[in-house]
Amino acid sequence: MRIVFTRNIGEAVSPQLEALPSQQEHELELLRRYIKDLKKVCVAYSGGVDSALVAAIAKEQLGDQALAVTGVSPALSNQLLLEARQQAAWLSIRHQECQTQELKNPQYSNNPENRCFACKAELHHHLKAIAKKAKGFQVIDGVNHDDLRDHRPGIQAAREAGVLSPLADLKINKVSVRQISQSLGFPWWDKAAQPCLASRFPYGEIINEERLLLVEKAEAWLRDQGFNEVRVRSQGGAAKIEVEEGRIEELIISIGRKKIVDQFLSIGFNSVSIDIEGLVSGKLNRGRENS
Repeated sequence: MRIVFTRNIGEAVSPQLEALPSQQEHELELLRRYIKDLKKVCVAYSGGVDSALVAAIAKEQLGDQALAVTGVSPALSNQLLLEARQQAAWLSIRHQECQTQELKNPQYSNNPENRCFACKAELHHHLKAIAKKAKGFQVIDGVNHDDLRDHRPGIQAAREAGVLSPLADLKINKVSVRQISQSLGFPWWDKAAQPCLASRFPYGEIINEERLLLVEKAEAWLRDQGFNEVRVRSQGGAAKIEVEEGRIEELIISIGRKKIVDQFLSIGFNSVSIDIEGLVSGKLNRGRENS
């Protein structure tokens, strides 16, 4: 399944289409003021609902003094890159892509618990150079207030690089991000969270381009079967499928056990199973918490 956003390129960001509760209305106004005061911004833009909202308000308030930049590597699926491009075009914000090389860094490829620090440090190395070339743009990201409670070493890397996080600074959480995005008419307001593909591997397991591609192919196939919220966890040569709890039986019935097994073996895994607990974001962090 592929998301397509239809809109005349070059139009301004949509005006508010729906009324917001007073809290979210206040948060939106604060976000607008925050970004407007920065005057020139470079948004670390993944295409997720958080960074898309920040990019949208940056475009609305700063026009051509707002630039969205997406880091591209094998850890970003082709689907998410396509969606990021489509959303940026929908918003009419200037959009640039930069190739990142985190896989060459053992602090990333060896997959330690602070792997995300190496990833964000690499990304912000490139963004800092892009922002400097753009004559002093301030780099901002889409970290929201809820993210501060999660295990996210990348947030520290961003802070060390001088990146600002408008949503987190203003205590805007994920629920508010979605409500505000919906009120502004963004078609992706309810888009599922999609962490980078590296998050599918237990800490300590080597990450390389070949393994990332296996996971990407498997998840793309499952989405094509109608399962949009999905993770394929990988340990060794084994794959474990996570779908929403209420769709576990449907997964087996609608696709068929043999077809799933045959497909995953043909992709390159040596075994496949289904997680009967269902999809839980950040599930692999449980081992870290209990260690």
